[in-house]
Amino acid sequence: MTRRVRMAVPNKGRLKDPTAALLRQAGLVFEQTDRALSVPVRNVDLELLFVRTEDVCEMVADGVAELGITGLDLLTEANVDLDVVSELGYGRCRLTAAVPNDSPIGELSEFAGQRVATAHPHTTGTFFAEKGVDITTIPLRGSVEVAPKLGVADAIVDLVSSGSTMKVNGLRPVATILESQAVLVSVRGVNGEVGATVAQMATMLQAVVAARRKRYVLMNAPTNALDEIEAIIPGFDAPSVVPLAHDPGKVAIHSVVDADDVWTVLPKLKAAGASGILVLPIEQLIA
Repeated sequence: MTRRVRMAVPNKGRLKDPTAALLRQAGLVFEQTDRALSVPVRNVDLELLFVRTEDVCEMVADGVAELGITGLDLLTEANVDLDVVSELGYGRCRLTAAVPNDSPIGELSEFAGQRVATAHPHTTGTFFAEKGVDITTIPLRGSVEVAPKLGVADAIVDLVSSGSTMKVNGLRPVATILESQAVLVSVRGVNGEVGATVAQMATMLQAVVAARRKRYVLMNAPTNALDEIEAIIPGFDAPSVVPLAHDPGKVAIHSVVDADDVWTVLPKLKAAGASGILVLPIEQLIA
């Protein structure tokens, strides 16, 4: 291999810190400074390139990097032929079509003939064209929300997290165009040593993402409660059951449950007779 495999990652913005945290949790060892444009990873044959989130897709598409982390909205807008290797579960937001509160528009078909301001002109134009709705796209950068107030546009398409910014600017959402989050992207058709490193990175990042959605649950329980407990937490195939050394009437049970289900699962386990219940985070998980 003539050079290290390169991964382009955000150097600022809302994806910067969670991306660095994900890479470190996956086991990559590197030092990052505000001035560094690239750094080698100490324990993997990989180099990290710190670039604008908006430039990640182009860097990968042009072959400057083999991997990249960016937003799905930016990938769609870039309109480049890359593989989405994995959804990473953070940086979630929605690309939303919205109008002023006093606008009569209530559904997508009523956008016909309207001027729509957006920082995502390709995605917006493609979406409305596929719906058979003819609009005029007004490309804007920055505060897209003020475009209707300034008379620049009749409506907007913009990224929304909580929706509070739209409310402050007197806008109401009409439809969601795209659900976005951080994604791992790669060039197509890589093989050999480069392909092996790309596959290794994808596996390690996916293991962290999968682990964040799960919890490891341990408990003691009477042997006669096993069937009921297995129905509550089946695990991947079945819970791991270990006899207790000094109590033949009880067993230790280990299992993995969805993080979102812990709130409802614990009371059921207690009611079934489980005791000494522990819920632990999981660092990495390969199913």
